[in-house]
Amino acid sequence: MVRTQLPTIALTAGEPAGIGPDLCIALAHDPAPGARLVVVADPSMLRQRAIALGQPIDIIEWKAGVTDHAPRAGTLLVAPVPLATAAVPGRLDPRNAAAVVATIHRAVSGCLDGEFAALVTAPVHKGVINDAGLPFSGHTELLAELTHTPQVVMMLVGGGLRVALATTHLPLHAVPAAIEAGALARTLQILDHALRRDFGLATPRILVAGLNPHAGESGHLGREEIEIIAPVIAATRALGIDAQGPLPADTLFNPERLVGCDAVLAMYHDQGLPVLKYASFGAGVNVTLGLPIIRTSVDHGTALDLAGTGRANAGSLREAVALAIELVTHSIQRSTDTAPARGER
Repeated sequence: MVRTQLPTIALTAGEPAGIGPDLCIALAHDPAPGARLVVVADPSMLRQRAIALGQPIDIIEWKAGVTDHAPRAGTLLVAPVPLATAAVPGRLDPRNAAAVVATIHRAVSGCLDGEFAALVTAPVHKGVINDAGLPFSGHTELLAELTHTPQVVMMLVGGGLRVALATTHLPLHAVPAAIEAGALARTLQILDHALRRDFGLATPRILVAGLNPHAGESGHLGREEIEIIAPVIAATRALGIDAQGPLPADTLFNPERLVGCDAVLAMYHDQGLPVLKYASFGAGVNVTLGLPIIRTSVDHGTALDLAGTGRANAGSLREAVALAIELVTHSIQRSTDTAPARGER
């Protein structure tokens, strides 16, 4: 048997009625160099979607431990997770929600067991999963639960920016109460550690946004900056973390201020991500920091109106796979650098 040293990366196809399957099929016809992708999904659904798109593919069932499958255009390795009912592009069906969640469970299990070197996720539809009676607030939260990680950090990469979030999928009215000193300090520590370890930055510089307009205007527009955010920044700086702020979010992304900045920490989802998504033009990547596994994802939703039309842009998924490969490469290099020399103990 001819063996390859390519890392194996799990790719969940996401919501079957959305563009996730379309994007997986696009990658099958133009495989990413440097890795072997295994799509976690229903093989029949992928085959039917490929035919509908006029891009037929050969599907090979993935078997853990088999290492002779090199990437080949028009071929897709699939770890099967069957749907409850046939998927119709653009039409959500709660009956398939459990299978969508099961693909995430399957992929995470494979990462924890060493079957997969990383996880890349296509978009899911939170609403239909909740409609099916399954509590689900997002990939990030579920991955933390499945890996028993007490706190993770969501960061998006693209357009020359890295934007991390102090809070993720919360209604806006719940954000202020979630800006808590201990959690914010851990977020900064996780972000700094990931920038050093995973992205190879020796002395990362982090800009921290305030919560309120004008970063609270000296307390006149809110006191979170004075009572929570500024003290946390001071405490983490004492630990050797180069964090600066709190800064007004409306001027934080000024190009002159961003010179030398390695990441921005925004206080909530829609404070920082619109800027990054505008800058990345559909090629942004979501990275979950703090997990014991590598996980990247697209920066967009299910785009139900584009599913099955052939018009979906695979740019973000390609970037997510590329970044996963980069992070896996860094991980392998770290293992090599820290491994004892022959004869050492």
